[in-house]
Amino acid sequence: MGSVSEQRKRVLLAAPRGYCAGVDRAVIAVEKALEHYGAPVYVRKEIVHNKYVVETLAARGAIFVSDTDEVPEGARVVFSAHGVSPAVLAAAAARSLLTIDATCPLVTKVHKEAIRFASDDYDILLIGHSGHEEVEGTLGEAPEHIQVVESPDEVDKVTVRDPEKLIWISQTTLSVDETMETVRRLRERFPSLQDPPSDDICYATQNRQVAVKKLAPECDVVITVGSANSSNSVRLVEVARDAGARASYRVDTAAEVDPTWLDGASTVGVTSGASVPEILVRDVLALLASFGFEDVEEVRTATEDLMFSLPKELRSDLKAAGTPVPPLRRGARPELGVSRI
Repeated sequence: MGSVSEQRKRVLLAAPRGYCAGVDRAVIAVEKALEHYGAPVYVRKEIVHNKYVVETLAARGAIFVSDTDEVPEGARVVFSAHGVSPAVLAAAAARSLLTIDATCPLVTKVHKEAIRFASDDYDILLIGHSGHEEVEGTLGEAPEHIQVVESPDEVDKVTVRDPEKLIWISQTTLSVDETMETVRRLRERFPSLQDPPSDDICYATQNRQVAVKKLAPECDVVITVGSANSSNSVRLVEVARDAGARASYRVDTAAEVDPTWLDGASTVGVTSGASVPEILVRDVLALLASFGFEDVEEVRTATEDLMFSLPKELRSDLKAAGTPVPPLRRGARPELGVSRI
């Protein structure tokens, strides 16, 4: 057998990767708002957790703020894909802000679950990361009924009023495996713990993790493109390592790839988080090609092809002005296989 240097260098490119439907919807909402209303358009928090996307939209006239009190009274503000609490909605109304709610519909689904079970006087265990914008928004729907459980290690600290009226829900961008381990431990303590009516971890998060699990065992290195504050991107780094990749790293852009990661490698896996535009992945592939990794094989585990619509406030204004309203993608259809790019 030849040496590592003589082996064929290749890239295994995960699919699905990159933009999910909720991100696609939110980013296009800001773009269309800028086109239709003109700059500036204010955005509460980062519209999605990706540095490149935020900087690109800012250059076009979006102004990103930490909270609604930074938005001039009566101005227009877009709420990010991660969702907001009722308190944020009330604060916006008090300042007469014109709001566009770009919350991902899958996050909205979790909010509705929280409202429903709180109204039935359940204790709700929200599996997620404290301080994450999505968790803050969901928690705000019924703070007196919800407690956050961050990991399996926190299960022993959980206290509830009635173990027979207990349900778990979750942040949409978590590791599927770690979440189910948390649920398993919770159920050991609370056998009557109920599952949410439908899976809370979003299809896109699951699909990207499944694709990485498929390619990771064959990889010397897996590179995930995504920002440090992107929960689903950080999870992909962990999933790749846990699934058998010898090394696993995250980069915002190709410029952050350390060439020493490639020393002795023959197979490099590449994926990207759900808020990452494909151009950043292409830049990483171009860099890898310059180091001899020109052979790219796409490892596909699902095809995402359903639809979301733009936020209703924006959609209504675009229709009134006779502006075409673009359809948006969502969903998944299983389709295993490997194809050559």
